[in-house]
Amino acid sequence: MLKQLLEFKQTDRKWHLPVLAGLCVGLPVLAGYFTDNLQDGKLVSMAALVILYIQSQSIARRMIVLMASSFGIMVSYAVGALFGFNPVVASLVLGLYAFTVHLVLYYLKMVRPPGNFFFIMIASVAISLPHNLETVPHKIGLVGIGTMISCLLGLVYSLVTLRNTNAADEVITVTKNQYINFVESVTFGFFVGVSLLIAHLFELDTPYWVPTSCAAVMQGISATHIWQRSAQRVLGTFIGLVLTWFILLLNPSMLVITLGIILLQIIVEFLIVRNYGIAVVFITVLTIFLAETGTALTINPSELIQARFFDILTGSIIGAIGGWILFNERLQFIATRQIRKTRISLVRRKL
Repeated sequence: MLKQLLEFKQTDRKWHLPVLAGLCVGLPVLAGYFTDNLQDGKLVSMAALVILYIQSQSIARRMIVLMASSFGIMVSYAVGALFGFNPVVASLVLGLYAFTVHLVLYYLKMVRPPGNFFFIMIASVAISLPHNLETVPHKIGLVGIGTMISCLLGLVYSLVTLRNTNAADEVITVTKNQYINFVESVTFGFFVGVSLLIAHLFELDTPYWVPTSCAAVMQGISATHIWQRSAQRVLGTFIGLVLTWFILLLNPSMLVITLGIILLQIIVEFLIVRNYGIAVVFITVLTIFLAETGTALTINPSELIQARFFDILTGSIIGAIGGWILFNERLQFIATRQIRKTRISLVRRKL
């Protein structure tokens, strides 16, 4: 287990993809800083993370997936922004949305990482913000700008890097049947929704950290992998928070933090396919710099760090429990059999 936690895996990811991600995330933040609209710039940058869905070796499929994902990111923010008026309603809607996203992505054969994570992350952030319908069109417009930046840079990047490539479009084969996919989607949606509800019950200042951490942990491909990711996330988060606390004690300027976001995004994309645990250290610093307001970063950073560790630890524990249920073969078999029985009973009644 220790060897797996520290293993540095080989990958065929090109060095320029992390640079592309850094540009997509960094340009909006820099624009926000120099126009005194840093929070708007951070929202645009968060939406620009859609660039991470640029995976195919076919330009046509790459751009189709990127544009479809961009639409999904906008829908995710809209759903969150519209239904955040009540904690119970927000938890229910987020759970149903996570269920729907998980189900649809398998249907569309978009099962490769990052999978459903960024859709759920954007929805979690939006649904946890103060509810204000007047700002919804403005915020959705900012999200749209972020996705357009990624699509434009993604197209230029694809034309440059794939100009001499004649690779056929890959086919992703999904072996799970419809019942197992449905059970997994229900489980995923249930635990994401419950994690947000628990965050509200604990009256956390920024409840979106809990469902985001829960969704990140449940991205594993097996029960063992999920427990491994949980351990890596908790340990990496702790180290990352210590690093963040040390950086904030140096009282860096907002320009330094802005430039740090770009550098951190490049580092994260370089490490995430090599060692998840080490990547989480820098993911923690990056997400705090992106998600927190300027005042929260400069006023009493010690309280901020303690709160974020509790949030992420809570979400990781819920995600680990959800992952165990998600990949428990006996529970999966019982649930699948019950769904089949119910479907057969409904068909007989119609006849």
